[in-house]
Amino acid sequence: MENRRPFLYDLHVELGAKIVPFGGWEMPLQYATGTVNEHLTCRRDAVVFDVSHLGTVRCDGPGMFDALQRTLTNDLSKIGPGRAQYTHLLNDEGFVVDDIIVWWVDDETFDVMPNASNTAGVTSALPGVDVTSERCVLAVQGPRAREKAARVDARFGEVGRFRVARFDFAGVEVRVAGTGYTGEAGLEIAAPNEVAEEIARRLLEADVAPAGLGARDTLRLEAALPLYGHELTRDSTTLEASLGWVLGWGKDTFRGREAVLAERARGVARHLTGIQTTSRQPLRDGAEVYVSGELLGALTSGNFSPSLGVGVGLGLLSRVVEPGTPVNVRLRGRDVEATVVTLPFVRKEA
Repeated sequence: MENRRPFLYDLHVELGAKIVPFGGWEMPLQYATGTVNEHLTCRRDAVVFDVSHLGTVRCDGPGMFDALQRTLTNDLSKIGPGRAQYTHLLNDEGFVVDDIIVWWVDDETFDVMPNASNTAGVTSALPGVDVTSERCVLAVQGPRAREKAARVDARFGEVGRFRVARFDFAGVEVRVAGTGYTGEAGLEIAAPNEVAEEIARRLLEADVAPAGLGARDTLRLEAALPLYGHELTRDSTTLEASLGWVLGWGKDTFRGREAVLAERARGVARHLTGIQTTSRQPLRDGAEVYVSGELLGALTSGNFSPSLGVGVGLGLLSRVVEPGTPVNVRLRGRDVEATVVTLPFVRKEA
């Protein structure tokens, strides 16, 4: 099957993007300035990512609240219309099928946002319709994200953290949420295709720099945000990823609830752990982690941290290892000295 191209593919090519396959799509990895520059611009100013490869499953009509409440892990009753919530979809064994953001648009309308490769599976689990191909999603991230987005439309700057808004833009409805995946302040704009390029170009004119998947990954890693297929898989659990707060323990039911109750009672098998080198050596997922010669597990993510100038990684280890403990990470047959650190690697006020 051929990879899909996002609606704004030609714009990315025009901007000099390096295009790579990702989750069944052809997406921009980086632009001319490179991943490190894009990363640091997001930390200091504002960038825009095209994240249209993420899915949108529109659940619209009576009974949608109850359907999502009994399927997804988090408790929607903690929020209300006009809010967004991070949640998980589990299988009956309690393993993670996907991690998701739910945009609660109005009383009976929810936009469920799965990862690209999981959209079909999430659609089949919910009474919704896949509308991914009808819209683009532009993630404007960074400490100046709202300020600069407001130059395009003042209402963009008014959408607070985890808030959801919708309004008319050039004659069509645009939906906006105060969400993102960088550890920075920002918003995500779900724009129908007919106005998406206009919004994207106006953001660029407002001095919002384009950024690709490379920077998105290093930013989320510094913030210790889990990535599906790495920290979260069909072989790992929500509790192992230190995300117990997304489990609605007070709900009567959600898919996989009995399995996670049993896991909580017996204790988790693995523990999410942050590991940092003292050199510029990037860490890589799959690298084995040793403490005093004992193999405790492997890295689930690893890279170079542009903000810190050292290698960082996340791992699922078989026991708790206290911050400050020396570890050895085995990379391509040689050991790299590193230390367990408190997460996140870089703490920002989103």
